[in-house]
Amino acid sequence: MSATSTTSARTVLELRNVTKEYEGNRVLKGVSLSVKAGEIHALVGENGAGKSTLMNILFGMPVIQETGGYGGDVILDGAPVRFTAPVQAMDAGMGMVHQEFMLLPGFRVAENIKLNREPTHRSFLSPIFGRRLDTIDEKTIRSDARRALDRVGMDVDEWLPVAGLPVGHMQFIEIAREVDKSNLKLLIFDEPTAVLTESEAERLLEAMRVFASSGVGILFITHRLDEVKAVADRMTVLRDGEVVESPDPATTSVVHMAELMVGRPASGAARRAMEGAGGDVVLSVEHLHVAMPGEPVEDVSFTVRRGEILGIGGLAGQGKLGIANGIMGLHTASGSVVLEGEPFALNDARAALVRGAAFVSEDRRGVGLLVEENIELNIALSALEAQGMFLKPFPVPALRPLDGRAMRSHADAMIRRLDIRTTGPRQEVRRLSGGNQQKVCIARAMTLKPRLLFVNEPTRGIDVGAKERVLEILASLNRDEGVTLVVTSSELAELRAFCDRILIIYKGRVAAALAPDASDADFGLAMAGGAHAS
Repeated sequence: MSATSTTSARTVLELRNVTKEYEGNRVLKGVSLSVKAGEIHALVGENGAGKSTLMNILFGMPVIQETGGYGGDVILDGAPVRFTAPVQAMDAGMGMVHQEFMLLPGFRVAENIKLNREPTHRSFLSPIFGRRLDTIDEKTIRSDARRALDRVGMDVDEWLPVAGLPVGHMQFIEIAREVDKSNLKLLIFDEPTAVLTESEAERLLEAMRVFASSGVGILFITHRLDEVKAVADRMTVLRDGEVVESPDPATTSVVHMAELMVGRPASGAARRAMEGAGGDVVLSVEHLHVAMPGEPVEDVSFTVRRGEILGIGGLAGQGKLGIANGIMGLHTASGSVVLEGEPFALNDARAALVRGAAFVSEDRRGVGLLVEENIELNIALSALEAQGMFLKPFPVPALRPLDGRAMRSHADAMIRRLDIRTTGPRQEVRRLSGGNQQKVCIARAMTLKPRLLFVNEPTRGIDVGAKERVLEILASLNRDEGVTLVVTSSELAELRAFCDRILIIYKGRVAAALAPDASDADFGLAMAGGAHAS
């Protein structure tokens, strides 16, 4: 969108001096911004800057009303609004693709896309008893869903159940649900590419441009500053609940954007010195098969040496996420796994934790967290169940009482160490931003004091400053505490900056084992299935 057309377009959203407090903590301090029709307006800031709270206000999420409402004004398409429920926002022409999925796993893809907007046929009893006796128009549901999926470049079968699909697929389904709506004025994207591979992200950004060209205003929340440069017409930087600057994304460097977000000069990316791990083999995997829907592992063999950071990469749906999920017992697996010279039992998640392995899942809300519980319980839970930590002595082991003081002290230490932005260890996890929820997942795994740690998508949904901190924490676990790491990520650049070796997975098999400084061509060839394991 050109600067001229941006200036002349009507304003679809205007925020005026929006404020919000949680339990005396002022998280928004007079935020003002606007979005014009046909514009992509990027909103950036560290986790805890107030972005998620602002979106909750815009969409009328119950948590805002439950905690005393907000101050300031929201103007939608020229009219003041004050939504108290998401359905009001949707009826007014707003759509939102949330960072955390809002899909119903027991429903099919098409049913999720058309949820609460299902087309129906009138039955012969409808004139007497009303619309409740109408029948669902399944053919139209499928055709509308197919059209929406095609608009976002998604070729998944619209009649598949959502349960078990990879998180990247779910993100596109969320987006398809919003673009299927006919009255859209404003579409909010909350970290839409956080779970996508590079090629998927590029396709999504192109779809975003198409949506904007149709006259929809887009508010784009992202931590990927190169995406801001690629698609945003304007941007607003939030820090500690305040607008610090609204620079021109076309003329502002990514480095300066990051400095505005964190309030300090940008340091170098967290990077481990690549000295090579020369220890003995700590993990041996042979002919691993994993029945993970959307990420099946067909036949994978590899070894990991003690003290090594092994990276696992590849495109979405090729099986990279299935490896850790299978070894750690979250999906049915077969094959031979040996940990520290002893056979490792598959299909038993608790046994894996007892053996000294731990896992940070890519699906933090579905697998990693109890979102309705507080931070200290989430951090302690795995160690409590698998190792009996945080229990007081008692003659009857099964009746040992919980040591709440020790649990809280440990949570406080983890909050400081990982810089979890929170009001305290008793805060409910659902109140945290996505990036801080991810830190809680890592804290839970660290509490187990594992010798081997699997981490899937460690920096998914985490801002620039927090991403660096998380990678530093993982590097320090490896360097200072001797934890062997197996890190799976869609961010190839992240793996290349962090790992000793990188396995590229293609169609459920190891396509190549590459050094991090291998050429771009080698990585590209492997990800396309054109290389063989070395």
